[in-house]
Amino acid sequence: MAQVPNEVNPDRTGGPVMGVFDHIEELRARLMRCLYIFMVGFAACYAFAEPMLEFLRRPLFAALPPEQQKLYFTSLFENFLTHLKVSGYGSLIFLSPFYFAELWKFIAPGLKPHERRWVFPFVSSGALFFMGGAAFAYYVLFPLGFKYFVQYGGPADVPLLTIANYYDTCLKLMLLFGLAFELPVLLVFLGWLGVVSAEGLRSSRRTAILGITVASALFAPPDAMSMLLLMAPLIILYELAIVVVAWLQRGRAASEGDGALASPPEKHPWA
Repeated sequence: MAQVPNEVNPDRTGGPVMGVFDHIEELRARLMRCLYIFMVGFAACYAFAEPMLEFLRRPLFAALPPEQQKLYFTSLFENFLTHLKVSGYGSLIFLSPFYFAELWKFIAPGLKPHERRWVFPFVSSGALFFMGGAAFAYYVLFPLGFKYFVQYGGPADVPLLTIANYYDTCLKLMLLFGLAFELPVLLVFLGWLGVVSAEGLRSSRRTAILGITVASALFAPPDAMSMLLLMAPLIILYELAIVVVAWLQRGRAASEGDGALASPPEKHPWA
């Protein structure tokens, strides 16, 4: 298949512009690297699947009396498949810095040379906030939520939890909170590119809070406490993003376009 001819672009990277099919091939290569990383992480996590399962059981068992601290499986393959699922989620969470690095390398050709120096802050902050969201779900949401739900009802109501159902709930919530905590990283990245401004984020605060509320109601577990535990940190992180974007704008103005903050005074061409 013929490729789009390359051109010279002295205003951006100083190298040839990638054609459409070049971008597709680059995306395929990055996805394959991510797949290789995932498989390596999957194998490593599978070797430690049992300690990971024990770690995930702790918040639930802390809310149950000793005689009820059991999980059940109702099909022959349920326990085995759960070990595989936990290993897959573990690979996604623990190796998230590598996935963010591959994402950055994919978008790097569209950036100026001095903009690429920000690869470490964005990759590290993206991975940090992702794992921070998963940790928030585990250490804050799980102890409060599990205790509330297992003790809900009368003394005759005894929970009978299956392995697949419980671990699915834990993993999905940790993944949800990890992705949700990427909000400030995304906003700061857009502010760094010049797509959004601190003033625009402030003026859109009410709309953003409404959107966060609706998203929390849709994706959080169906109870008010879980919704609030997702909504409150997202609102705080939104306000934090406004502060960081404003700081970037002040630094950009002070640098007078000398590139000290890896961004020109005018809007980025992606804006």
